[in-house]
Amino acid sequence: MSTTTPRTSDSGGPLTTPETAKLDRVLFGDNQFFGINHRSEEKAREQAMRFQDLDAIMAVIDDAYASGIRTLMCTTHDRIADVVERVRAEPERYDGFSFFPCMPYAHKYADAVTESGILGALNRFMPDEGMLNAMMRGGRSLAKKDIEGIITLLVDAEMAGFAGVRTPVVWLQNVVVDLLLGLGFTDAFAIFANHVRSRYNAEPGFITMNLPMLLDHLDSAGIDNPLVCSNINKIGFRMSGGVEAYQAALAERPFRAVAMSVFASGAIPPREALEWIYAQPGIESIVFGASSRSHIESTVALVREFER
Repeated sequence: MSTTTPRTSDSGGPLTTPETAKLDRVLFGDNQFFGINHRSEEKAREQAMRFQDLDAIMAVIDDAYASGIRTLMCTTHDRIADVVERVRAEPERYDGFSFFPCMPYAHKYADAVTESGILGALNRFMPDEGMLNAMMRGGRSLAKKDIEGIITLLVDAEMAGFAGVRTPVVWLQNVVVDLLLGLGFTDAFAIFANHVRSRYNAEPGFITMNLPMLLDHLDSAGIDNPLVCSNINKIGFRMSGGVEAYQAALAERPFRAVAMSVFASGAIPPREALEWIYAQPGIESIVFGASSRSHIESTVALVREFER
């Protein structure tokens, strides 16, 4: 799998499309580290306080690693840069560990635009590599409303923080994916996918709150067998379109499914939740967040049990 350092072929052109990334059955999420809980504001506040210290975050990641988890599916929150630095500094300790960056982290850009304006925000997040080129791309893109230039610039800015670590998959966050769905701007998906493949030799992924609609748009964009992450759970928690529409998509549509919110933020007991998940066809991986060793170990054990 690739690192995030942009690579080219011997002729100077982009690398060919990478082979399909093989996903682990269990991916670890990072919501708990940044005070995100979709059912309890009180729990979210408790977690935000607990994980102000990097060592507290790394302790949980170490517990996940010890349980056999090798992938952190993470936002591009500023504090993830500290996690990346720890992993990068100890390659033997974190042998085989991968990051799946999910971008953009919308709050970061909103705050930066408020503080510095659009050009100031772009300047703040520009990648160090090719600074002049990035500045020219950004200015020209804004002047001409060149959406492709803006998208690729922002992807490069986000990916700069992951240089030197494994990033076999790069995700487009649902806040952008679902906005693009609402606007009907299908071409943006192809722009993102092509850039991630050619510049980072990684597989593009798409996170959404409306799986059936997104699959239609990805078909229109010419993206075959796409990697898509969405809420999939027994009670339809945050599943736009309903459980039956998702089950039909899983059974009938060609795509690689990653299920999140499988426990519906604690509303479904773990065994019941995973038993239902593994009764569905085509789910390649699940992503979950946890803040305790016992929760991590019990979830991994259940997954292994249902995979037999």
